[in-house]
Amino acid sequence: MNEKQLRKWIKQVQKRGDEHAANELISLFYPSIYAYVYKQTQQKELSMDLTQEIFIHMLQSIGGYEGKKASFQTWLYKIATYKIIDYFRSRHYRYDRSSESLAEMEVVEKVDFTVELEFKEEVEKVASLINEMEVRSQDILRLKLFAEQTFAEIAATLGSPEATVKTKYYAAIRKIKRRMEGMQYGERKVQN
Repeated sequence: MNEKQLRKWIKQVQKRGDEHAANELISLFYPSIYAYVYKQTQQKELSMDLTQEIFIHMLQSIGGYEGKKASFQTWLYKIATYKIIDYFRSRHYRYDRSSESLAEMEVVEKVDFTVELEFKEEVEKVASLINEMEVRSQDILRLKLFAEQTFAEIAATLGSPEATVKTKYYAAIRKIKRRMEGMQYGERKVQN
């Protein structure tokens, strides 16, 4: 993407509410933001809804974007991160988790279903553990694991030294690993 064209679209949306420029911005960033959301929710419809909310928020607040502190992409990921955190803290999320039924899931092949279910459960456990951490660690983990940003990009996004980002990331990963191992140990103990 041409940085000059990106800045032009941003200014057109900010000054005139240009619909064409807004559509270009959305088209450019939609795939990466949707993937970021989907990796955390593992639900197509929910990911589409949250992604739509993210872009609505982006359009509503683009007037305040200056580009001095962070790139547009960084700013957009920050909006996405907060929308995802809000969702996981919401009453709607807790209701969805408690009412989800295995009978509603489509079973194509027993092996594929089992693997898919285990993967989804693991992602939910990790997301749940991330949600329990302090906000800065949440931001770092989400940007690294789900947006696949480099430490340098995360440092620029959060305005923190890269060394601090790395330290917090690895400390958070160790904490998640210990908690996951503790959960597995607890499950084994219950099964015996």
